Amino acid sequence: MQTGKILVVDDNRNALSALKMLLQFDYETVVTIANPNLIQEKLKSDDFDIVLLDMNFSAGVNTGNEGLFWLDEIKKASPATEVVMITAYGDVELAVKALKKGAADFILKPWENEKLLATLQATLKLRRSNIRVEELKQHEQFMKRELNQEQRRILGSSPGILSMMQTIAKVAKTDANVLITGENGTGKELVAYEIHRKSGRHNELLVSVDMGTIPETLFESELFGHKKGSFTDAREDRIGKFQLAHRGTLFLDEIGNLPHALQSKLLSALQNRTIVPVGSNQPIPVDIRLVCATNCDLEQLITQHKFREDLLYRINTILIEVPPLRERDGDIELLASVFLKYFEKRYHKPSLRISSQALKKMTGYSWPGNIRELRHTIEKAVILSDSETLKPDDFEFKSAGKLTGFGYFTLEEMEKHMIEAALDKHKGKHTAVANQLGISRQTLYNKIKRYDL
Repeated sequence: MQTGKILVVDDNRNALSALKMLLQFDYETVVTIANPNLIQEKLKSDDFDIVLLDMNFSAGVNTGNEGLFWLDEIKKASPATEVVMITAYGDVELAVKALKKGAADFILKPWENEKLLATLQATLKLRRSNIRVEELKQHEQFMKRELNQEQRRILGSSPGILSMMQTIAKVAKTDANVLITGENGTGKELVAYEIHRKSGRHNELLVSVDMGTIPETLFESELFGHKKGSFTDAREDRIGKFQLAHRGTLFLDEIGNLPHALQSKLLSALQNRTIVPVGSNQPIPVDIRLVCATNCDLEQLITQHKFREDLLYRINTILIEVPPLRERDGDIELLASVFLKYFEKRYHKPSLRISSQALKKMTGYSWPGNIRELRHTIEKAVILSDSETLKPDDFEFKSAGKLTGFGYFTLEEMEKHMIEAALDKHKGKHTAVANQLGISRQTLYNKIKRYDL
């Protein structure tokens, strides 16, 4: 027995009885009515897959116009319901007219049972196929909405993500300073955007500043602005990031990379809620909501006298820790599908899919580079694949094993692999990686940016 639901409409009660007897063994629901005026009521009471509709209902009338009228009414009331027309006259032009108006097929009276059952079976498959297409369209629209927002939304349903989202919902309504921690590539910036989006400041700007990329000599100018002529290259007045974020949110990313000598100036601006542009002696009040992020262990930096304890207290009213991708069971497949749709469109490769074996390989990987690594991995697979199905071999993952045997690596490749291996070993903690490699954290940060790790 198939799971379909069929409504039969025919003024001939003998025909209704015969159809009921024929179809009841193949379909879970078969409803018969002799009066077409009851069609609307039946469609409201149940979700029928197919309506088997006679073309004529009035005695002596065989034009088929009544059937065409009720075909239109059915399609208005339930567009997804398929309609199969019944006619006793074999009028091909009438049947074609019905098909043009949206009928799925037609049968002739007297019907052959096998042909009738085959027609209904094909129509039921069409109905289910159309439902699936509609589901995919809605899914695609959802993906487009997400991607059109430049992937500013947090996706996932793992316990860690749901718990984090609950905290965000509570914190966002306040003006409390927030410190976001987590490994490299976990999406700390997305958390900052989500806090801003759900806050009372959402109609104002969120200004993002990557603290690791600002040279010490330009720190004050970038954050506080400067007056024309205040230093050699100051050819005009410039508004700093604090002023730009006035009444909005200021997001200081990689706060752990801020040199110790400059931390006091940041602390002063936060305490006084005023800034003084370089070359000016006039304080300017600023109203900002502060959100910071880091993948460093700030407590450890404090013990090493590399980060001010009073600054940590100032920025750390609320702490939000973003879970690494390896701890987000079930989210990898969702994120992979989002990235796949994005890169399908970007590289003009529609209809791509990831095989179940490839998904298994992906979910079994530890993802030391987290979401950023997943995104880059999907992008590379889309670019290089010659098939519509992405298989396990299409996905290459980081591995410390690359360093066993030098092969024909260039110096740059060797350096990149060494940094990858160290990041993997120390789970993305920059301080530990820098100590192992014998370089400063600033140098390490620059190389991570250079190699897009």
